[in-house]
Amino acid sequence: MSQLDRLRVGAMDFGFSKMSPSPKKDSWKTLLLLAYQSLGVVYGDLSISPLYVYKSTFAEDIKHSESNDEIYGVLSFVFWTLTLVPLFKYVFIVLRADDNGEGGTFALYSLICRHAKVSLLPNRQVSDESLSTYITEHPPERQSFSSKTYLEKHKGLHTALLVLVLLGTCMVIGDGLLTPAISVFTAVSGLELSMEKHQYAVIPITCFTLVCLFSLQHYGTHRVGFLFAPIIVLWLICITALGIYNILYWNVHVYQALSPYYMYKFLKKTKKSGWMSLGGILLCITGSEAMFADLGHFSYTAIQIAFTFLVYPALIVAYMGQAAYLSQHHGTDISFYIFVPEKLRLPVLILAILASVVGSQAIISGTFSIINQSQSLSCFPRVKVVHTSDKIHGQIYIPEINWMLMILCIAVTIGFRDTKHIGNASGLAVMTVMLVTTCLTALVIVLCWHKPPILAVAFLLVFGSIELLYFSASLTKFREGAWLPILLALILVSIMLIWHYATIKKYEYDLHNKVSLDWLLALGPSLGVARVPGIGLVFSDLTSGIPANFSRFVTNLPAYHRILVFVCVKSVTVPHVPPAERYLVGRVGPPEHRSYRCIVRYGYRDVHQDVDSFETELVAKLVDFVRYDWHRANVQCSSPTTTITDDDAARSVASSGECRLTVIGTMSFAGNPAYEVDDTVQAVSVSVGGRTVDSLSDVIEMEAVERGARRVRFAVDDDDESETHQTEMGGNDVEVDEELRDLLSAQEAGTAFILGHSHVRAKQGSSIWKKLAIDFGYNFLRRNCRGPDVALKVPPVSLLEVGMVYVV
Repeated sequence: MSQLDRLRVGAMDFGFSKMSPSPKKDSWKTLLLLAYQSLGVVYGDLSISPLYVYKSTFAEDIKHSESNDEIYGVLSFVFWTLTLVPLFKYVFIVLRADDNGEGGTFALYSLICRHAKVSLLPNRQVSDESLSTYITEHPPERQSFSSKTYLEKHKGLHTALLVLVLLGTCMVIGDGLLTPAISVFTAVSGLELSMEKHQYAVIPITCFTLVCLFSLQHYGTHRVGFLFAPIIVLWLICITALGIYNILYWNVHVYQALSPYYMYKFLKKTKKSGWMSLGGILLCITGSEAMFADLGHFSYTAIQIAFTFLVYPALIVAYMGQAAYLSQHHGTDISFYIFVPEKLRLPVLILAILASVVGSQAIISGTFSIINQSQSLSCFPRVKVVHTSDKIHGQIYIPEINWMLMILCIAVTIGFRDTKHIGNASGLAVMTVMLVTTCLTALVIVLCWHKPPILAVAFLLVFGSIELLYFSASLTKFREGAWLPILLALILVSIMLIWHYATIKKYEYDLHNKVSLDWLLALGPSLGVARVPGIGLVFSDLTSGIPANFSRFVTNLPAYHRILVFVCVKSVTVPHVPPAERYLVGRVGPPEHRSYRCIVRYGYRDVHQDVDSFETELVAKLVDFVRYDWHRANVQCSSPTTTITDDDAARSVASSGECRLTVIGTMSFAGNPAYEVDDTVQAVSVSVGGRTVDSLSDVIEMEAVERGARRVRFAVDDDDESETHQTEMGGNDVEVDEELRDLLSAQEAGTAFILGHSHVRAKQGSSIWKKLAIDFGYNFLRRNCRGPDVALKVPPVSLLEVGMVYVV
């Protein structure tokens, strides 16, 4: 593997390298290479904005006059908008609000949920806070908690916060629909100048290009990604050269229009028409959100370097060059290609089409990613997620979403047929996402950075007022295209809220109808229940207790597997869960019952494993847990030979009644029974960074989950007394071997995946809105989306579905 390939894999690993304890700063060579790579992934959409900004701005509301007040005012607006929003807001402030190196709407929401109890995820555990990626900043001692307390106290604000996040998510999806349409259409429209006889070919060629673009998505970005950065670099060089040429040839004094005075002069002259034309000017910052959303692919410094020293100056020079040309050409039909010398139009046209495809590719990939995040937080119906790269984590493809986007994108192109209407729709979507980011960042400043609320208010007022100005101008274009993202957002937000509401109600039903542990332990030959060879994996959202779907299974088929594992696949409000901390394993009942609980934790950016690797890894974790659990019992019985260097911490762990689940892949200690004895107690993991114990002579370090707990060190001496004790405990070795043989023989016999096939019904007396949401909305979505077996990638031959009716 070449150095570039190694760097690409490291850069696109979605921040896993940032989780490992390697705090070395990147070298300048590495940073420059990352900055170069970011051009193709992050700045594709932002770089192609000169294609359509002036055309959209002068499409209807204002006209270019002899005085040049309009063109100079628009240039001044473009300059200061690019300076204040992408440069100051994103590059210098918002990029710092990363979540373990990840950015985007869900990263901000995740940060807020970890610092304040506002998450609506139902199956949260205290043990989640022990994850190495669950990073929270401690507030200063004198910091006021009034904002946090107020937010946590009012449950309605939790829902409002989620709706705000989902609104931003839906607008990102809308941007994924509109950006390919406007960018490809505008690039192809250059054919109208060079091929006047074939001007009607613009729409068919645009649609053909879009079909090709979406048809290539299943191959994955990594297969063609090496072309992205060179194309954008060539494009930036091209528009910079064209800008310099137009400035020098037509008007070298155009730089005077950068003064904010021309904005005032523009609004004074154009008044309402000028305000309405801001809906076209705001298109100059489309794609700015990608700097934050794609932060996990690269690094903060690399994105800063690329934008500050290349993208930003190139865009400013390009817009100045266009304004210089227009200042000497009044009454012309404004199009990007009129700024290009006639001899260069064909190569620039080809390069523009390639650049628009790159910009579209970035937003389409981002749409896949954000839908996968929504699905992981139970806010989107189940869809099939395909991992397109074995080396680059996080590159995914969602077939259903891809083809729906393609159909809608072609429909928008054919339906609107001009840049003006598509630009109005795209502008509203872009400004909504930016407003959501501004609001969430203000909360992060107070709750996560623990800054005075006055700073958050100042941030909100400065940038929120700018974005509200553009947002209001976009709303005036409701009938001219801006209705599309609003309609799309209403549909998507409704779908997400219905799915999330029904998911929570299902979990509450499972929680209230779970079966007691005594019922499970009583099952046996005396009741006509047999144990059959193999492993039975019972999937449920419960983190404790016996799910009702298992009792339904045993009632209808009085037999269950020799090895029984209750599996909970849950999402945590962190971007990634390290593989070494993914599995929480514990016993359900005594060892001879051969029943276990396994909680598998994923972050909102993690892609679930294939079922083959999941099954193999799960059995390996059970083997590690069995070996460790018996050794733990031996260590507890061998207290005379155990040295504890921190008595206070040891007492806190021993007295804890919650430490029952073990992080396998790391280590855990607890003083209470190794199996569940009370379903009402919340399981808590105590984890450290060691490997599984192989012998009693190992030195084990343990760190309690509780914040502020000190490190404890256990040591077992290898003297004659210890050897005598191990001989006395030899009976346990026989039991360990027997349990391990049972596990491996059960694996050879086969694994069955037991999933619930649910039908949800609103209970009698429910409101009409609840009946509509549950009986019609949710059940319609459930019937027309992927089943849980597809989401979990379960092979049909190993699937056992248990029908369940949920009355909520």
